Amino acid sequence: MPRETQASATRRDELLAIAARLFAEKGFKNTTVRDIADAAGILSGSLYHHFDSKESMVDEILQTFQAELFASYDEVLASADDPRTKIERAVRLSFAAIDQHRHEVAIFQNDADHLGSFPRFAYLAERNAQSRNVWMTLLTEGVESGALRQDLDVTLTYRFIRDTVWVAVRWYRPGGGLSHEAIADQYLTILLDGIADA
Repeated sequence: MPRETQASATRRDELLAIAARLFAEKGFKNTTVRDIADAAGILSGSLYHHFDSKESMVDEILQTFQAELFASYDEVLASADDPRTKIERAVRLSFAAIDQHRHEVAIFQNDADHLGSFPRFAYLAERNAQSRNVWMTLLTEGVESGALRQDLDVTLTYRFIRDTVWVAVRWYRPGGGLSHEAIADQYLTILLDGIADA
């Protein structure tokens, strides 16, 4: 890659990282192009050399993150691991995503409903459906194999997992008292072994 093109790509990545942080902290609707430009130390007009709108920025942020995340889920589904191990791997990679892509996860959690009302972001509903399919498949395999209880309500369990894992982005901070690996360990203990000392 020519040096000038490489520098442009690097600057573009820097601008996306700044935008992601602002969208996560302030919300997509409340973040202006000027906010992003100010944080980057450039004029608003200069931002348009790289992106035609803030919608294009959040689109690229979400598309890139979700492509990576679902490629990882697909690897888990396609693996020869036993059903319990697959569930453990999926939980761990979800917490790792919160650790490594905190801003992207926060944007999705906070703004997916708003963004999804625009045709450009119709893929967000498709990703939701894909996520549901991942977890329903893992849980159904777990029940059918005997790794999970036979009386498990798979749909309800999926909803519990979805709503308890991803909401962690609101309180988890990278470099804090607990690593994402330690949180995943504790979460899996609660999920798979319970909290009662039976």
